[in-house]
Amino acid sequence: MKARMNYRSANPQAFQAMIKLEGYVQECGLEKGLMELIKIRASQINGCAFCLDMHTKDARKLGETEQRIYLLSAWREAAFYTDAERAALALTEAVTTISVGGVSDELYEEVRKHFDEKQFVSLIMAINVINAWNRLAITTGMTAPAEL
Repeated sequence: MKARMNYRSANPQAFQAMIKLEGYVQECGLEKGLMELIKIRASQINGCAFCLDMHTKDARKLGETEQRIYLLSAWREAAFYTDAERAALALTEAVTTISVGGVSDELYEEVRKHFDEKQFVSLIMAINVINAWNRLAITTGMTAPAEL
């Protein structure tokens, strides 16, 4: 895919709004490793190679294992994710594909077993911001670097 435009320079005010929201998410108090798992899973669903490249690297820098990164798309079948991570990943999938089935009461209750109301809202904001970044990257033709 060829880059279509540089959205940062095309509309700096819109970019700054995204940066502000990203800044909130980065400082919301949720565990950084969990945030990267959320970013990777949403980016897998959305097919955003640019974000997958970035966030798998970021996860590794935080100490995430190759095995957990590789099996993230099959997290339900992998025994090494915590119950809290599983709840957050299920919420990530539900919010990312919200038009398919919404967020059920059962899922809400499962997430709330592990996260209080403030954390729940922070999870939603984290999921929303990565989905927005994915859509910006895909729509404007951003690609992963060709380095190996």
